[in-house]
Amino acid sequence: MNAVMKIGEAAASVGLPQKTIRYYEDIGLVAPLRSDNGFRYFRPSDVQALALVKNARDLGFSLAESKTLLELYQNPNRSNAAVKEFTTEHLKRIEEKIEHLTNLHDQLSDMTKRCNADGKSECAILDSLVDLH
Repeated sequence: MNAVMKIGEAAASVGLPQKTIRYYEDIGLVAPLRSDNGFRYFRPSDVQALALVKNARDLGFSLAESKTLLELYQNPNRSNAAVKEFTTEHLKRIEEKIEHLTNLHDQLSDMTKRCNADGKSECAILDSLVDLH
């Protein structure tokens, strides 16, 4: 990795749009060096921070959670137990979402199986949607 990269190089190396990187700078996630003419220069530590945030976002962490993970990464006194606890909570939320989506899938699957699709006006799907049970 080069000592420093311009924004286009940093964007290409981590797979983020330049606009996103500028936004991350605006909200304080990264603070690249600035030349007199305003060019941004990203150090290896800035590129690592961008990669961490991108990968955390890809794993479903919110921007605020990604910032927390970045702060943990940058803290040499961090506890790996704290990192594990933080990610375990996120995993629990994902598991809850999966359970919710599985229930939705099962309900919709049942509704569509009960539909005869015979061109008549009676509709088991619509009847299920207005059923108050």
